[in-house]
Amino acid sequence: MSRAAAQAGPEHQPLLLTEIRRAVVPVHDLSGSPMAVLPGEPPSFDTLRANLHAADQAYNAGDYPVALAAVPPLLWNVRAIVDQAGDDTQAKAYDLLARTQHLAGGLLIQLQADDLAQAALREALDAARRCGDSVLGATLIRTMCWLLMRQGRIQESAELAVATADEVEPRFSRASAAELAAWGWLLLGAAAAHARDNRPDEVTDLIAAADAAAVRIGERVPADDQLMLVGGFDSAKVQMQRVEAAAVAGDAGRVLELSTLVPPVPTISRSAWRRHRLDVAWACSDLHRYGDAVNTLIQLRNTAPVWLRQQRYARDIVQSITEHRRRAMSAELADLASLVGCTT
Repeated sequence: MSRAAAQAGPEHQPLLLTEIRRAVVPVHDLSGSPMAVLPGEPPSFDTLRANLHAADQAYNAGDYPVALAAVPPLLWNVRAIVDQAGDDTQAKAYDLLARTQHLAGGLLIQLQADDLAQAALREALDAARRCGDSVLGATLIRTMCWLLMRQGRIQESAELAVATADEVEPRFSRASAAELAAWGWLLLGAAAAHARDNRPDEVTDLIAAADAAAVRIGERVPADDQLMLVGGFDSAKVQMQRVEAAAVAGDAGRVLELSTLVPPVPTISRSAWRRHRLDVAWACSDLHRYGDAVNTLIQLRNTAPVWLRQQRYARDIVQSITEHRRRAMSAELADLASLVGCTT
């Protein structure tokens, strides 16, 4: 399957990156002005925040075509707001720019456009520094660590996550839920990197520290303006990181054992849950429980087909199942193989 097909939408139409590329890295003329701008006045802050929230919901639901269509005009309008901002609205404008570029970066990572994602995250970090929001900055660093890990830059990812966690470490007695969650996410990012560098002791310590933050948060929910950044961090997510570490270590039995302690999907982040279920599918496949593995993948296909198509991990699992099966390929397995683009 071609790269374009692998980035297809539900009807296998390619997800073209032309417009988001123009918006993330616009062309400037000799004076420094962008060559392309949207006509008319940009919408209000409230409208742009609502548009960003809607695009973020589409992204987290795995509806990448909708998110991909929403981000470019949003980014152009947010840049116009930044250009027009006075002293009293500048911090608010840069906050919105950082959040929009963060969403663009996460979306582009999922679509395997790593260099373009790095450009988006670089501008997002610059905007976050200008608005002075430590939770926002920590969240952006966490996403940058994810990108570095996907690029094979494991040590850099771990070092950046740990250094940033040290810098923003909260005082448990008075920290907000958002501050604790931002710190906890960084610890889990560092644990993910160390797991891939075969450093189990560090993984255990980092996950334990993250668990302490999750326990301290308890039932508290971050404020609405921070929920989009740090939502989904809780004890369930910490447990899923333990499962992931066991999968990275190749211990399929431990994966299934630990996964029994992960609560049902309605209580946790959908995107985190989907990634966790891939670990469960891998463990079932590794233990030759191919029917269970296929059923797990079918659940993901039914709820988030576009997301599943982007996952190299899913492709590797399906490829392994097709190569080791003893029976003729079922229609459901053949459909999965076509969806994720593996050879049969």
